[in-house]
Amino acid sequence: MTLLTIFNNFGELYDWVLMPLMIFFARICDQSIGTLRVVFVSKGHKNIAPILGFFETLIWILVVRQIITDISNPLCFVAYAAGFATGNYVGLIIEEKLSIGNVIARVILPNEDPVLVEAFRQQNFGFTLIDGEGRNGKVKIIFVVLNRTNLPKFLEVLNEISPNAFYSIEDVKQVREGIFPQSKKRRFFGKQN
Repeated sequence: MTLLTIFNNFGELYDWVLMPLMIFFARICDQSIGTLRVVFVSKGHKNIAPILGFFETLIWILVVRQIITDISNPLCFVAYAAGFATGNYVGLIIEEKLSIGNVIARVILPNEDPVLVEAFRQQNFGFTLIDGEGRNGKVKIIFVVLNRTNLPKFLEVLNEISPNAFYSIEDVKQVREGIFPQSKKRRFFGKQN
């Protein structure tokens, strides 16, 4: 095998395997960063979002430049699209693991559940219990604002005591005052979550 044959084979390997793989993994990185950037902006972490945006754009420019230089390879386009889709998924998994921010949980019960209310007190969950009315009559509504790191414990208590309770959970952008269980506070460039 001559040196020229080895270089030609490497060139084809590079064009049809290595380049699409590099594009795929670069897109996973930049799209994951982009997903996290959007989450940080929505949670009010203004200091970290521009840094993430810088790296997201830098990677994106490098990838697009590479695709444009070899526009004849359809695998590069497939790798680009697959990396984008996978990057969204990976970014959401990372965000879920980071548990950034606060959530509000609304629990609706057909009648007051003193055991559940006492369990929330013992876990130091701050809550508000109010009367309401639903389609089938009077209900009790419990509002709980908590740090996302405490959400698994909250759901564990709720599902153990009232497994059939209706509940909904939404993100909260900002919280002031309140009663919150002790948890490790994370700091992102000076901002408490």
